[in-house]
Amino acid sequence: MKILVCISHVPDTTSKINFTDNDTKFDTNGVQFVINPYDEFCLTRAMWFKEKQGASITVLNVGNASTEPTLRKALAIGADDAIRVNAEPTDGLSVAKEIAAVVKNGGYDLVLAGRESIDYNGGMVPGMVASLVDYHFVNGCVGVEIDGNSATLIREIDGGNETLSSTLPMVIAGQKGIVEEKDLRIPNMRGIMMARQKPLQVVDSVASEKATEVQSYQKPAPKGAVKLVAADNIDELINLLHNEAKVI
Repeated sequence: MKILVCISHVPDTTSKINFTDNDTKFDTNGVQFVINPYDEFCLTRAMWFKEKQGASITVLNVGNASTEPTLRKALAIGADDAIRVNAEPTDGLSVAKEIAAVVKNGGYDLVLAGRESIDYNGGMVPGMVASLVDYHFVNGCVGVEIDGNSATLIREIDGGNETLSSTLPMVIAGQKGIVEEKDLRIPNMRGIMMARQKPLQVVDSVASEKATEVQSYQKPAPKGAVKLVAADNIDELINLLHNEAKVI
């Protein structure tokens, strides 16, 4: 089984976010980048298929050369090889088209991707890829088992989970639950050294046309001052909730 795991290169959640050029560009200065957590869950699940069923794992990123350390980390976790599409990931549809071109050329049985990236939270790329390559698709996946060409999947829905059956090839958009946080793997020294020797192929962009462009960014409004009310002053609390907060 050939597995392709899509890897997004995203800012660490502890990074301080700023914008430049009249709030039209994200400022990367001083920002630590990591593997998108949802993608890391998917990579860990792919590692299970590699160890139990002998699957091969390719990791893929659409981005410039600055994303290669993130791909190397994925290789250190246990992926067999990596592909970087040399294109700026500025639009969900264009990214999906770049990934779809790699899928079509590589003949992958299973494509795993996080349900969304934690920077832009678009949640659109996996579904677009499935449509472009005409693969079956399951979103919000929290469990997957593969037996030959058959797949049993668990998808999170409102109020519970839904169990589905499908066949390969397919695209799965995973999230926490497809593996648990305790199952995530930290690269050891041997894995890091081996990752330096694993192939990382850079391929040209298919020059897909972008459907959207960023006009500007805006930070959330700062939190207002906190008002403390004595525990025994119920009348004042009700007055503030009613007349100031207007929640009752």
